Amino acid sequence: MMKILLAVAAVNGFLAVALGAFGAHGLEGKISDKMILTWEKAVTYQMFHTGALLATAFAMLKIQATSLNWAGITFLIGIILFSGSLYFYSTTGIKSLAMITPIGGVFFLIGWVLFGYAIIKFL
Repeated sequence: MMKILLAVAAVNGFLAVALGAFGAHGLEGKISDKMILTWEKAVTYQMFHTGALLATAFAMLKIQATSLNWAGITFLIGIILFSGSLYFYSTTGIKSLAMITPIGGVFFLIGWVLFGYAIIKFL
């Protein structure tokens, strides 16, 4: 699972940088300033949680706990739902897509709780 999380983190890091650059250069003047800020929020949360995926994978070197596996999974689901919904919302303006964003935020919170639990219990 550690190698999978490292690979997923690498892909997400790449995507966060690429999507950030696309937002800054490819979307400028094509969507409103408000939507650019929404795009940037998606990139920021994707990159922060890419770091969380890396931390989770490296913690697996010392800790063998299913809570770390689940932390990694919930961080990834959070990235997909939170950042993904904001990417789509900012480019389409479809408000129903933004309703998915808080669900992604809940997955982020669950991931942090699971990560913290594993660190406190097993280190």
